[in-house]
Amino acid sequence: MKVARLAVLGIAVVAGGAAALLAGRSEAPPPLEPAATISTVDILIAKKDINIGQVVQADDMGWAAWPADSASPLFVHKSDRAGAIAQLAGSIARVPIASGEPLRESKLINANGSGYMAAILPAGMRAVSTEISAETGAGGFILPNDRVDVLLTRRDKEAERLTGIESVVAETLLSDVRVLAIDQNVEEKNGQRVVVGKTATLELLPRQAETLAMGRQQGTLSLALRSIADSDRTRRPPDTPSEDSGMSNRVNMVRFGVTTTIIPK
Repeated sequence: MKVARLAVLGIAVVAGGAAALLAGRSEAPPPLEPAATISTVDILIAKKDINIGQVVQADDMGWAAWPADSASPLFVHKSDRAGAIAQLAGSIARVPIASGEPLRESKLINANGSGYMAAILPAGMRAVSTEISAETGAGGFILPNDRVDVLLTRRDKEAERLTGIESVVAETLLSDVRVLAIDQNVEEKNGQRVVVGKTATLELLPRQAETLAMGRQQGTLSLALRSIADSDRTRRPPDTPSEDSGMSNRVNMVRFGVTTTIIPK
């Protein structure tokens, strides 16, 4: 038994030595190729989160290396504008900008001392506010940048005088207008998607602003939320009202529970 064990042990030692000898004679692995160098350029980025409507300070921005192949010409390049931080300080953020995101001038507004709302209004447009509630504001589901119709509900005193019966009329004053803000919020706040505000600020043409002011004195105004599929702004310039904006030529009226259509001559 001892002889057999010694024989097995000897064979194992010889096999291990042979394996070690063969491993030592194997070719050395080829040297690793050096990593390819990536060409970079310095671009302007946000050093912290910037909220919509926030005034951008110099310490909110900084230069960072960016791969040259993916650096868009719309980015602010240090090689072209070394003094861009000082030039853009004091601008207002048009949209939210995340920390580390490249800054583009299209995302900033040079307000020249004006407030955010005045800076974002297109030329010729007016910002007009109207009171709303959960009942008149689609239950709080209307958010900034949604599009709405403005409805007027009022007593028809002429019909009441003629018939002696209480008469209520509903009509569309304005159609397909943009909501700029709910209360003083121009964006969703902390991810909250339902906000019951007290005022809604609308983007209107001067004629539409006059119509809204007159309607406010005549009865109760309500906002009707439009489907996003109904608002195709690519068909007309942003400052052009839709065909049924303002005092429409066709006014749908509800009287005594019957819907009729009145076409002015």
